[in-house]
Order: sequence, then C-alpha cells, then structure tokens
Amino acid sequence: MGEPMNTTDTMTEVSPATPGEETNDAAETEASTTDSSAEDSRDEPCAELPLATRIEALLISTDRQLSEARLAELLGVTGKGSAKVIRDAVAELNEHYESTGRSFRAERLAGGWQLLTESAFGPLLQRLHQERQNTRLSQAALETLAIIAYRQPIMRAEIEAIRGVACGEVLRGLMERRLVKITGRAEELGRPMLYGTTADFLRVFGLAGLDDLPNVKDLRPAKPAAPEAKADSSADEPDESPVEGASHEAAEPDAEMQPESATEKTSDA
Repeated sequence: MGEPMNTTDTMTEVSPATPGEETNDAAETEASTTDSSAEDSRDEPCAELPLATRIEALLISTDRQLSEARLAELLGVTGKGSAKVIRDAVAELNEHYESTGRSFRAERLAGGWQLLTESAFGPLLQRLHQERQNTRLSQAALETLAIIAYRQPIMRAEIEAIRGVACGEVLRGLMERRLVKITGRAEELGRPMLYGTTADFLRVFGLAGLDDLPNVKDLRPAKPAAPEAKADSSADEPDESPVEGASHEAAEPDAEMQPESATEKTSDA
C-alpha cells in the first residue's frame, strides 16, 4: 500500500481575518473611492489653482447665491463627497478672511453661498446707497432741477410759470437730496425765497462748475433789441425810411413790396 497523501503539502492554509481587520479594509476602500471621486474629474480651467481661490473668484463675480451643487458643477468636483469638499473650501476662505481682517465673508443664504460685507460696515454702506438713490430722479424733478440750474437764483413762482404746474413737493424732494438749496430772498413783495444748486449737484452730475452745463448759451433768453438803436439807424438813412416804416408797421411781405413797385413805375414813366 502506498503512503497516505500529506494534505499539508498540497493545500494552502488561509487564516480567517479578524473582525477588526475587515472593518479597516472597508473603511480604507470607501475613503479612497470618496477622495478620488470628489477631486477634479476632468481637465478644468484653472485646475492648478487652489480650490478655495477658485471658489472665491466665482463668488466675487456674481451678485447671486451659488449653491454647493452649482459650485461643484462649475469647478468640476464630482462624487458623493463633492458638497463636503466645497464646504471645507468655503470654511478655509472664511478663516483666511477673519485672520487677515477682511471686511467681508462668505455667508450661506437661501441655500447658497454669497460674499457679504460685515455688519459693522452697515452705516458706511448706507451712505453709499443713499448717494445712489439721490441720482434717481423723476421727470418732474429733472425738469425742475434743469430750470434751477440754468436760471438760478430763481423764485418758486418763476419755476412754476415755466413748467405750468406747482412744484412745491418737487422742490422739497430736491432739497432733501441736497441738490437744491435756498440762496437768498428776492427784492420783491413778500421777499420770496430764491433757489439754486449745491456743490452736491455738481458732484453728482460730474461738473466742475455751472459753466460746464451743456448748451448754456442756447438756453439763456435772448436780450431784446434796444429801440434807441433802431431810431438812430433810421435817421442815418432817410432815403430808406419809408420802406423801414412800412416793414415795422406791417409784418406781411406784401406791404414792403408795394412802395418798391410804385417807385419802379415812376422811374419808367
């Protein structure tokens, strides 16, 4: 009889894994899968730059909130861990802003991220927005402001005579915006107030002075001709006085032509 086969020589002994080793292997596999899927999956623009810097560029360039999903899509970050990758990068940005004393930070609003200024700067920003509001004028306010700018100092009654409507409310609005001010009182019955423009008016409209207003000469009223000058010119040329007199008395061109035609007939005779 042959010798019995030694199974220990032909079979490989495999020792069973302990429960702790199985858990560690599964965790490492899942972590490696998440990390690889959460990184840039394709050749993205500016991929060589830090992720936090690219997120900052996107948030600066828009006045709307960008969700984590939208940021991940724009940056090419894919996988189940993409949202966490974005959140960690935003947190890194805020830590940098806080450590460097910046006036803004990334805030989560309406399901997205947006760069907002710190609340401590509220009064300063309110002044800026108030100046922007001052430039939004209604058509009535613009017309009234133009009249004051070109005719100042001017009374309220003169403004209303030009526009044909009451302008008390419009004047108050212009004064609240510091575009118009009271410059004095007129030497008339009741001494009504005179209105003019302010330095803020020049600054808002980008003018160095009132002389920079467009078409100033065209909008100024023409000076009436002096009657003495016309009388002197007619005395110097007595031969043309009948024609001149006819032209002043009648505005129709036929009245001027009749004396000339009569003279021509006399000379022919």
